[in-house]
Amino acid sequence: MRKLSAGLIGVALAASSIGLAIAQNKTVTVVLAEEPDVIDPCESSRSNIGRVVKQNIAETLIEIDPKDGSITPRLATSWEQTDNLTWQFKLRDGIKFHDGSDFNAAAAVTSINRTLNPTQDCEIRLKFFGNIKVMPKALDATTLEVKTDTPQPILPALMGTMAITGPNTQLEKGTRNPVGTGPYKFVSWTPGQEVLVERFDGYWGPKPEVEKARYIWRGESAVRAAMVQTGEADIAPNIALQDATDKSMDFSYFNSESSRLRIDMSRAPLDDIRVRKALNYAIDLDALRGSIFSEEVVPMTQIVVPSINGHNPDLKPFPYDPAKARELLAAAKADGVEVDKEILMRGRLGIYPNATEAMEAMHAMLTDVGFNVKLRMVEVGQWVDTYTKPYAEDRGPVLQQEQHDNNNGDAVFSVFFKYACEGPQSTTCDEQVDAGIKAASAATGDERKKLWQEVFRRLHQDIVPDVQNFHMVGFSRISPRLDFKPSISMNSELQISKIKFK
Repeated sequence: MRKLSAGLIGVALAASSIGLAIAQNKTVTVVLAEEPDVIDPCESSRSNIGRVVKQNIAETLIEIDPKDGSITPRLATSWEQTDNLTWQFKLRDGIKFHDGSDFNAAAAVTSINRTLNPTQDCEIRLKFFGNIKVMPKALDATTLEVKTDTPQPILPALMGTMAITGPNTQLEKGTRNPVGTGPYKFVSWTPGQEVLVERFDGYWGPKPEVEKARYIWRGESAVRAAMVQTGEADIAPNIALQDATDKSMDFSYFNSESSRLRIDMSRAPLDDIRVRKALNYAIDLDALRGSIFSEEVVPMTQIVVPSINGHNPDLKPFPYDPAKARELLAAAKADGVEVDKEILMRGRLGIYPNATEAMEAMHAMLTDVGFNVKLRMVEVGQWVDTYTKPYAEDRGPVLQQEQHDNNNGDAVFSVFFKYACEGPQSTTCDEQVDAGIKAASAATGDERKKLWQEVFRRLHQDIVPDVQNFHMVGFSRISPRLDFKPSISMNSELQISKIKFK
């Protein structure tokens, strides 16, 4: 069991009076691993932002059940496909945004167009709609029509990724004052300190028990765990394995995150498949599992977890084979490949618990087989700048630490933006992969699954665009005063309205 430092004990003692005050009210304090850099609803696919915004401040038309990918009504009550390219959504009537404006089909159109506006640096647009032209139209106050330029048989699920903002939200740039229809309204964001939301009395749905929610942030997992233990906080959504020491408060769950090192295939020597395979053979996943990572993590072969439609169960992880890695590097070098060229390993501080330790361990493994790698851990803002296109033209070869979350039920939410030639977070370009993405996106049923599985087969066996790590397991610490258990959904949202008090 990990012992708390004197500093942490001091924190715990100082927090005792705070903990008592929290226990006597209906404010919930959530301690995150890092401060959100924005709180715009169009960025709510990013974990920390989504935990604050999605389904709390701003709601979606459709709600996706992360356990099985099924869809249920939220702001829309029903939907139907009217032709191959067109869907109609019936919307709830009589709903108000937090600023008093009306929620209706026209407001939904404004919000959709804002999210999909190319002048907006919006991750939802980049991730889920990058290869789709969407044309929303208000047929009447409660009927929304959505046309697309290509068939989208799962468009309702796609709409479940898009939070709806008020019509008065500025259109051309991000907002620091999000307005939605959710059970909680935004109160304030004090940079470096906290984000505060409070219960919206005009909410259309059931009245939540939690009156206010505070979001604070601490970089150290042990500190976050200690804050819940002492009552200074109520929920720590993501703590490290070594800090999950109290079975009464700590919950593990198989989450939807998949961790990898993205290989920039456009830069030598990473443009040679022998080098990319050598990177994978060099990593001892068994040594990482049960030490830096939980014993429950699963070695990955593709960017989606087994529960996602399109996952290919026939693929096998790369085995640890340092001799094979050295052999491949030697063969590439003999053919003139610059295998000795320095490769940057860019990691993100706090991307997951023990992220720095994981990168240090993999750096040592790669060095051991002969790679010339330089490790650099950066803060989230600097990391985001290199995560999405356009990439710097003068960059050298890079391995970028990433973690991808897909709890939306289908591979379409992952593959285009990660692996297509035009994918906004892709360093891969392959005609067969692009053709497979297009075909799978338009298919349904078993054919859709088979097409996605073939895309993943080609990526894993013929292209090797990643140094593959694990499908992850999450650990969260929850205050005993709460009636709440974490689930796979905590990767992208934390619905405060579902929390009750014991």
